[in-house]
Amino acid sequence: MAELVYRPVIGAALTMFKALDLKIDCQGSENIPRSGGAVLVSNHIGYLDFIFSGMAALPQKRLVRFMAKESVFRHRVSGPLMRGMKHIPVDRRQGEDAYAHALDSLRAGEVIGVFPEATISPSFTLKGFKSGAARLAQEAGVPLVPMALWGTQRLWTKGRPRNLRRSHIPVTIRVGEAMEAPTDQYAGAITRRLRERVQELLESAQRAYPVRPRDASDTWWVPAHLGGTAPTPAEVREAR
Repeated sequence: MAELVYRPVIGAALTMFKALDLKIDCQGSENIPRSGGAVLVSNHIGYLDFIFSGMAALPQKRLVRFMAKESVFRHRVSGPLMRGMKHIPVDRRQGEDAYAHALDSLRAGEVIGVFPEATISPSFTLKGFKSGAARLAQEAGVPLVPMALWGTQRLWTKGRPRNLRRSHIPVTIRVGEAMEAPTDQYAGAITRRLRERVQELLESAQRAYPVRPRDASDTWWVPAHLGGTAPTPAEVREAR
């Protein structure tokens, strides 16, 4: 029944992206398994990341069930859609139910989407990864599929107004080769390797990104270490 909601929502998103004339460059979708369970792991820089991450699986004819914070499911607009698409609500105070739900879904052959940074990174650099994705892959006996997004922060991100007008913004998506999650290894060690792989994909997406800031007022979406004016990770920590 989820597909009765999921596919129309995808269609509406693709129609919107076409109307916005987004330049979407997605490479590596073939690394997402055509069947069986998998944990799709991405960086998190904007509110629309789950849509773009899910788009990467469409060439493989897979629908991704994302783990998302519970408040999104209470929203009057997003809530019915998230529930209808069978995404998984996460209560950060009591995450056991969400973990068990995701594990059952993986064992049933679903692709589960995880943002292991747990929240949007205002510096647009990788934060530390939670180990839940690795533990899920270990317990379910499924691969981890790393991916990276770049450009989505220019559409809608934390602390910035939405830019959902016809602005021709490029979005770059890179999906890496699947990683095994052996049960005889510590989840922390697997998580470190996973983060390194996502970092490599992120740098690849940044190098491939076809535009640069127009002027000094447009450097907010570029990380400080790349010459932009996004806050550094240290500045983000100090502002909390």
